Amino acid sequence: MIIRIRLLISGRVQGVGFRYWAYQQATRIGLSGWVKNLYDGTVECECQGEEQQVEEFIGCCSSGPARSSVTNISQQSLPVVSDATKLFLIR
Repeated sequence: MIIRIRLLISGRVQGVGFRYWAYQQATRIGLSGWVKNLYDGTVECECQGEEQQVEEFIGCCSSGPARSSVTNISQQSLPVVSDATKLFLIR
């Protein structure tokens, strides 16, 4: 089943290559969506794919790249986008 979610990732997640790392993970897994830094120091991400793929991505984001320190991930379900491309972008 295809699902779409929004993640807000808190902790030491800016200035450590988190966006590029998330892009690499999402591309490897085969998700569509995007990732960007927010002004409050969090990272926001929307992704869409098979439920198992999305769960794998959330698991990856829980640990993050080596220099990061993830303290919290909040998750929100979103409506699936029927014409989503298989691209994952860094914003």
